[in-house]
Amino acid sequence: MTDTDKAPPNKIRKPSRKIWIAVAAVAAVAAAVCVRVGMASIPPTLADLAYGVVSKQQQLDLYRPAGAGPFPVVVYVHGGAFKFGDKRDIGGFSADVKRLNGAGIAVASINYRMSGEAAFPAAVVDTRGAVRWLRAHANELQLDPGRIGLWGKSAGANLVLEVALTPGDASLDDPRLGLADVSDRVQAVVAMYAPTDFLTMDEQARARGCSSRDISHDNADSPESLYIGAPIQSAKDRARAASPVTHVSATSPPMLLQAGTADCTVPYRQSQELQDAIVRVGDPARVQLSLLPGASHADSAFDKDPNLTTVVNFLRDNLLHAPTGP
Repeated sequence: MTDTDKAPPNKIRKPSRKIWIAVAAVAAVAAAVCVRVGMASIPPTLADLAYGVVSKQQQLDLYRPAGAGPFPVVVYVHGGAFKFGDKRDIGGFSADVKRLNGAGIAVASINYRMSGEAAFPAAVVDTRGAVRWLRAHANELQLDPGRIGLWGKSAGANLVLEVALTPGDASLDDPRLGLADVSDRVQAVVAMYAPTDFLTMDEQARARGCSSRDISHDNADSPESLYIGAPIQSAKDRARAASPVTHVSATSPPMLLQAGTADCTVPYRQSQELQDAIVRVGDPARVQLSLLPGASHADSAFDKDPNLTTVVNFLRDNLLHAPTGP
């Protein structure tokens, strides 16, 4: 029997207040790390690289496959209603990165300016700036400047489509980011549950029988209205400029559009509308649309097999096995 066992209960030493404070501090730090990292359980090869100097949001993390490269790279753009989110705190992100790296494709996950900091086109400018920065620094980062793709979800899908469909558009540039002489063209795009036409979202949600809460995109405080800086139906020109369906052309890069049939946040008709517009002006083979039956907005099914295999195969086909750009 130990001395502690022999001691009366009131004589057993309790941890000091200093020890409890230390334990609490460690726990707080651990919790903060978990919140910061979110779903990204794998560390980036290079973290918090600044691709711009206008905002502290203009940073990216780079995840490279094993080996020497140069690697094709996918610029990964998180969602969050244009007003929140982080390049590491993304549902399904860890699985996405692992699968792409396993296929020999690097991932550059970016932050960008939110609507509370700067209205449209700031987030598009930032995404385009990240593409140019990666292309300009490809050699030192072990990347292939001729094989750059985009992958966005929800609001991030809107941004990648805007960039892919408006190459060289000076109205969506900011000279403060520099690199104006570097191409912003991309070779492939994956857009999941993307808002593609701000002005038809409520109409489509109403036609699907969605709740009144979901038929709110026209409201002055909707994510889309806050993003463009005005109620979308009273600023239609600006809303159209922020809608990818406005910018389709016969030279659109290969696209994989995905949406869930049970999505009332962004009705799947948004993806169908973009596909229809691209087919009308170009090669139907350049756009693929897959609808996930019963999937809701940001459903976990998008980041699990068999869908993740579909995404990886599309990017592999168009980045590894297709002619290089830009």
